[in-house]
Amino acid sequence: MSNISVNYKNLIDEISGRASLVAVTKLHEIPEIEELLNCGARIVGENRVEEVERKYGDGTLKKRYPGLELHLIGHLQSRKAKKAVELCDCIDSVDSLELAEKLSRCAIEVGKKMRIMLEVNVSGEEQKYGLDPEDVFSVAKAVAKLPNLELYGLMCMAPFVEDDELIRGVFAGLRKLRDEVKASVPTCAKLSMGMSHDYKLALMEGTDFLRIGSNLFA
Repeated sequence: MSNISVNYKNLIDEISGRASLVAVTKLHEIPEIEELLNCGARIVGENRVEEVERKYGDGTLKKRYPGLELHLIGHLQSRKAKKAVELCDCIDSVDSLELAEKLSRCAIEVGKKMRIMLEVNVSGEEQKYGLDPEDVFSVAKAVAKLPNLELYGLMCMAPFVEDDELIRGVFAGLRKLRDEVKASVPTCAKLSMGMSHDYKLALMEGTDFLRIGSNLFA
């Protein structure tokens, strides 16, 4: 077996059904992606709309691998909202009410129900995108009223540090926010947190989705 096959099997065995794997395919080309899909991966994540279009836009991989879900996990510029709605199954990085409103209009135009997550800057790092935690509840309630959108969860990135307690605190903070939002917006039930360097901590804090790339393709 190739490294991809071994890495995928080992990771799935470790996750053991506790979360779903979003295989991050940025920086990787079709042959590697197909190898991963042949192992059973069915949720893939890309950071840029252009890469989603280049790799998946002709529909070949979706036809070849039934059930394949395309998640946009990187920052989305408003001007690319319509293309993202056309190409993606889920947009997990919505970081403003204005962007959600644009996605709603695009989804109506395309005739599609769009599943989205709100990205939250739990750690407060200036270089990170995401909503301020204090704004999440009000934005979530507003988003829940927008037509053709389904708010299905919250997403965050932890700081890239060696401090496990700090990272767990960020993940626990997102979980707490999700619990508060879910009380008023029941569809907002899922958490997307944890990447190759901190997924074990995210599992401890109850994530539903792990976004992992380098550990799969190493």
